[in-house]
Amino acid sequence: MNSEPSTLSTAYRTHTCGALRPEQIGAHVALAGWVQNWRDHGGVVFVDLRDRHGLTQVVFNPEIAPDSHRLAHTVRSEFVLRIEGEVIPRPEGTVNPSLPTGEIEVSVNRAEILNAAKTPPFMVDELGEVAENLRLQYRYLDLRRQPMQQTLIFRHRLTTLVRAFLDQWGFLDLETPMLTKSTPEGARDYLVPSRTHPGHFFALPQSPQLFKQLFMVAGFDRYFQITRCFRDEDLRADRQPEFTQIDMEMSFVEPEDIYRLIEEMMAGIFKKLMDIELPRPFARLTYTEAMDRCGLDAPDIRFDLPLVDLGGVFADTEFKVFRGVLDTGGIIKGLNLKGGARLSRKEIDDLLEVVKVYGARGLAWIKVSAEGWQSPIVKFFSDDESRALGERMGAVPGDLLLFVADKAAIANEALGRLRVHLAKMTGLIDEEAFSFCWVTDFPLLEYDAGERRHVAIHHPFTAPRDEDVALLESDPGDVRAKAYDLVLNGIEVGGGSIRIHRREVQEKMFSLLNIGDEEAREKFGFLLDALEYGAPPHGGIAFGLDRLVMLLQRLDSIRDVIAFPKTQKATCLLTGAPSTVQARQLRDLGIKPA
Repeated sequence: MNSEPSTLSTAYRTHTCGALRPEQIGAHVALAGWVQNWRDHGGVVFVDLRDRHGLTQVVFNPEIAPDSHRLAHTVRSEFVLRIEGEVIPRPEGTVNPSLPTGEIEVSVNRAEILNAAKTPPFMVDELGEVAENLRLQYRYLDLRRQPMQQTLIFRHRLTTLVRAFLDQWGFLDLETPMLTKSTPEGARDYLVPSRTHPGHFFALPQSPQLFKQLFMVAGFDRYFQITRCFRDEDLRADRQPEFTQIDMEMSFVEPEDIYRLIEEMMAGIFKKLMDIELPRPFARLTYTEAMDRCGLDAPDIRFDLPLVDLGGVFADTEFKVFRGVLDTGGIIKGLNLKGGARLSRKEIDDLLEVVKVYGARGLAWIKVSAEGWQSPIVKFFSDDESRALGERMGAVPGDLLLFVADKAAIANEALGRLRVHLAKMTGLIDEEAFSFCWVTDFPLLEYDAGERRHVAIHHPFTAPRDEDVALLESDPGDVRAKAYDLVLNGIEVGGGSIRIHRREVQEKMFSLLNIGDEEAREKFGFLLDALEYGAPPHGGIAFGLDRLVMLLQRLDSIRDVIAFPKTQKATCLLTGAPSTVQARQLRDLGIKPA
């Protein structure tokens, strides 16, 4: 952060505020920056001058430069100041070892206020909590704060490394359109009305997916782009309406080729930016393994707290709650919180609120002690069921057994989220650890009962596994995809797949998704045509840059890694966007206000 740019010197400054060291003692220098704070020590005024490179203490002595000394008494925090002076050593006992510039100061002989500043709504030089809405309203001031500057500098260094790495591996940085065709198969598109074609609309891209596939058809066998994407969807802490993607595509590859490349890239990022050696190869779990063991398709593998399927234990149960779930196709799963029997009844009741968020109707529990099992439900179990349950879950005195019985989707997610909650609550997670894993062999399709049709798990251009192609006709729900996600600490940071490169397979996929020939031609005709002109086998992956930086910087929200983010309501507090526009603009577009 304090390295001196090689061509810094300008009319305003010879060095940055983070560059001076004892080697420059005796040199005449010019600095420019913001006043961080101001101190009058018996007539001598000390000012900490700051820019993004660091901070230098400058000294206004009335005996050396009386005019500059008088000016120093008029400056305040965040004034923009230029000074000239001599680099001198700090007096004995005043060295600041926490500052790279802490061994020197600059004795000022000339100073100029380049601009005054109002009192800011929050202190820029302090690291205390500031309300997020206030930070976003005055984002240009928030961006002066050291944590934000360090994060955005880290982001810059990460993207620089990615560009250099991919260039080294033969990738070309190619651009794709920002104004494109609406093909709504996932989140809602942001639409842009066309003035020259009344009643017609462009869409902002949710991803460059189709265009990067067309690059493969065109023979550019290794493409990448660090690009903006747009999705009009409900927001969470790790989502924004516009976000940045590290996007790449390759020809003549299989998943193993992509795993090796990405692991090499991630290892380089962690080593060069954080001096962390990542163990390789990364762990791998199939989708089925992830769901069975962790309940989620983005599993956190930093701790061992496996979910256990209890369907076999209760296959013949007469306990009405469990019987009703099993008879309607549901599942019973549980987990064993070692040492959890110490939790109070209120603490256990609080866990019910955790699973209810994800649709679970209840949370059964058993405290295991040397005297026996304590639980409201134990009396409904047969002796054989109790014995089998204890063996299946490895129960010993001191354990807390927790169960959810519900539809598979609800039981898995509820227990999966509870698993992470318990790990955080009981300190099972090493918060300093970074654990990557690949999740592979996702289902190609899932059935949406509301839509009464199959929908793509990833997107409609994902290829089925070769050995499952025959199942597209008979059992489409059993087809596995050549798809893979990269998960870091329980959060998906990237996802991709091998793509469909034959027209007949792509048409079959559209048919399974209930996209008829006419609709497929209207939305994707250009892709279907391209697949007939020698499309090579190809695949790729995309990473959420914002989310990746958030995790590497151990932050809780991607708004803290984006320079000018939107709120959770998709508004910009700085500019007031979205806003109304003039009636004339709407008339030009052929739009009538609602």
